Amino acid sequence: MLRRSDEYILSPRTVGISQWTAGMLWKLLGRCQPCRLCSFRRMLSASQYRPVLAYFPYTTDNRSNKENKRTVEKLYKFSVDIRKIRRLKGWVLLEDETYVEEIANILQQLGADETAVASILERCPEAIVCSPTAVNTQREIWRLVCKNEEELVKLIQQFPESFFTVKDQENRKLNIQFFQELGLKNVVISRFLTTASNVFHNPVEKNKQMISILQESYLNLGGSEANMKVWLLKLLSQNPFILLNSSVAIGETLEFLQEQGFTNSEILQLVSKLKGFLFQLCPRNIQTSISFSKNAFKCSDHDLKQLVLKCPALLYYSVPVLEERIQGLLKEGISIAQIRETPMVLELTPQIVQYRIRKLNSLGYRIKDGHLANLNGTRKEFEASFDKIQAKKGRPLFNPVAPLNVEE
Repeated sequence: MLRRSDEYILSPRTVGISQWTAGMLWKLLGRCQPCRLCSFRRMLSASQYRPVLAYFPYTTDNRSNKENKRTVEKLYKFSVDIRKIRRLKGWVLLEDETYVEEIANILQQLGADETAVASILERCPEAIVCSPTAVNTQREIWRLVCKNEEELVKLIQQFPESFFTVKDQENRKLNIQFFQELGLKNVVISRFLTTASNVFHNPVEKNKQMISILQESYLNLGGSEANMKVWLLKLLSQNPFILLNSSVAIGETLEFLQEQGFTNSEILQLVSKLKGFLFQLCPRNIQTSISFSKNAFKCSDHDLKQLVLKCPALLYYSVPVLEERIQGLLKEGISIAQIRETPMVLELTPQIVQYRIRKLNSLGYRIKDGHLANLNGTRKEFEASFDKIQAKKGRPLFNPVAPLNVEE
C-alpha cells in the first residue's frame, strides 16, 4: 500500500505533471508493487525532482524555440506568411545564416512590388538561404533570354524554384549560348529554364554530343540535310528532355524498331509523331506494348504495324493504360473493329471519351453506330466537329427563300 508520503511524491504539484499523467503513473505503478515505487522514488531523487515527462517519449518539440528569430522578424517585415513556410519548408527558418533583406532587395530592384516579393518568398522560402552573389549571377544569366526585367520578374513569380536553383551556373550560361547558336528562340530557351532545368545541369559538351547523335540519326533514317535543322529544332521545342537520354539508348531503340520490320522512313515518322519520347522507352517495354496490342486487336504483324503508324502512342503507352482505355471504349458500346479503324481514339482518356459521347448523344448522334472520327482529335478539333453536326442537325429541310418551281 502506498503511504501518504508516497502520494505526496507523486502529486502533480511536486513533480510538475498534469492530473492525467499522474493518473497514468498510478496505474503503471500499481498499489501492490512497492519495488516499482522505490525505483521511481530513487529516480526522482537522483534527478532532483525534474519533471517526469522528461523520462517519457511523448514530449512535444516546440520548433518555434529553435527558429532563427532574426529571420522570422525580417520575413514579417516583408509581409510574408510565416505559417505557410512552417507548414511547407520549416527547415528554412532553422538556418543560422539567411539573406532575407538582400534577396528581397534584389527582387525589388527588378521591379517586384511588395505583394510579389511576399508571394515569391512564401512559395520558395529556400530563396533566403541563397547567397546574394549567386542570385545576382542567376539574374544576369536569365537576362540572356529575357527581353527586359519586367519579363524576368514574371518568370520568377511563375517559377521561383527554378530561378533560385543556383547550382551549375556556368553550365547554365554555356548551354544557353549553345542553344542560341543552334537557332532556338529565347522564348523556347526560357521555357527550358523553367520546366526542364535538368537539361542545364548537363555539361555543354554532353548536350552538343546528343545533338550530333540526333542529327546523325535523322540523316541515317533518310532525312534530308535541308530539313534537318527544322526537324531538330521542332523536336527540341516539343521535348527538351531528349537531351537527357544516352546515345546507347537511342541506338538500341532504333535497332529494335528496324528488327520489328519498320522502314527507316516509318521510324522517322514515329520519332517525329511521338516528339522524341520514343527514345525514352526501352525495347523491352515497347515489345510488351506491341504484344498486348497484337493480342487485343487479333491482328497480324503487318496489320499491327499499320495500326502503330496511325497511332504511334501504341508503342508509348504502358499495358495498363492501353487496357484501361480499350475497356473504357468497349463499355460505351464501341467495338474492337471501330477502334482498329480509328486507333487514334486511344490517345483519349476514358473521362474525355465519356464526356464527348454524352455531348454527341445530346444531338441524337450514336457513336457506336457511326465512325469514331467525330469522337477523335484534340479539344479544338472535337468542338469544330461537334459544331458541324449541330449546325447540320438544325438545318431546315428546304430553303425557305429559294423560288418554288410550281407549274401554274
